[in-house]
Amino acid sequence: MSTIQPFEKPLGMRDTLPRLYAQQHTIRAEAMDYMRKHGYEFIQTPSLEYFETIGKISSLDEAALFKLVDNQGEMLVLRPDLTTPIARIAAAKLLKEKNPLRLAYSSTVFRAQQREGGRPAEFEQLGLELLGDTSALADSEMLQMAAGLLKSLGLQNFTITVGHAGLINHAIDNLIPDSTERDRVRHFLVDKNFVGIDRWAATYADSEQFFAFFQQSIRGTTLKELLEQFPVLQTEAAEQFLSVSNWIDDLPELKEHFQLDPLVVSHMHYYTGMVFEVYAEGSGFALGNGGRYDDLLEQFGMKVGATGFSIRLDYLLEILPTAVDAPTRTLIYTDQESTRDANQQAAALRVQGNYVTVQYKESVLDKTAFERNFDDVIDLTKEAR
Repeated sequence: MSTIQPFEKPLGMRDTLPRLYAQQHTIRAEAMDYMRKHGYEFIQTPSLEYFETIGKISSLDEAALFKLVDNQGEMLVLRPDLTTPIARIAAAKLLKEKNPLRLAYSSTVFRAQQREGGRPAEFEQLGLELLGDTSALADSEMLQMAAGLLKSLGLQNFTITVGHAGLINHAIDNLIPDSTERDRVRHFLVDKNFVGIDRWAATYADSEQFFAFFQQSIRGTTLKELLEQFPVLQTEAAEQFLSVSNWIDDLPELKEHFQLDPLVVSHMHYYTGMVFEVYAEGSGFALGNGGRYDDLLEQFGMKVGATGFSIRLDYLLEILPTAVDAPTRTLIYTDQESTRDANQQAAALRVQGNYVTVQYKESVLDKTAFERNFDDVIDLTKEAR
């Protein structure tokens, strides 16, 4: 016998109530307007994709995927991210029509959660993808767009931590001899578990070189000094990271929001170049992340550069200032005799931008509680005349 109660929801699923939905709509509309003004076109991908393609290429752990079987016996997944499906569409059609290609999205993704995790399994992401451009200027555009978008939404106290996937992977591969130990360190870095790295270094005999690199990085040693201390890291990836660093220095109006961190490692494994994470005062989680993923489109038969980022809408809502310019919510009480007059007044107020509810008064059981949901109350009933 099922123990599921009538009001229960599946693990990680949440309802969006009217007030929160309105706030989401406002933020979404402002973000979409900002992206469009910078030349990005919006796209929508299916909620269901094939496991053999998007499910495997997305680089998420299989345990995080919602899987199901269709009527033909094919394994499907609920969309686990947006970047991979957009890469599929771009390689199949859009890049043949326009290259470079700037795309944007505002869509939900689905990731299965453990019962003790307490995190949503369905959430909305706002994001951009710039496909077909391998230049450092494209990476710079992503950083500038991320910072500009947050500022346009009214967020001031945020930090974008910038690293390079090629550099940190090269450091791990060349400073840690054992492949199993490399994987352990990558997991520690993804989780920001620096205590775990300290303990690892105390027990693993060949940890000295990487641990020295780790300590210098968390102390804020400059990139140039790191490369001097660890010559093995002087690669093309390091040069790319330096070019991003120079670009940040040349942007004084946004420079305060950026911080270089060679230890950034994303949970999305397809990043190949510049990578970044967005943090803000008041949030315990990264608001978003992004970076360069040049190898991803090769999975769909096209070799082009690609870079992008996404922001979590639910995390934004937790820290953005509450909107003060919401439309006035007006309640008009009516009875049998005043219905026509009520509808006329409501129409006039709606033209002015008000949100108006016309309500037959006798149907309201608790008028005091009902009226708390409105800014203005107009009573046109006979008893109020």
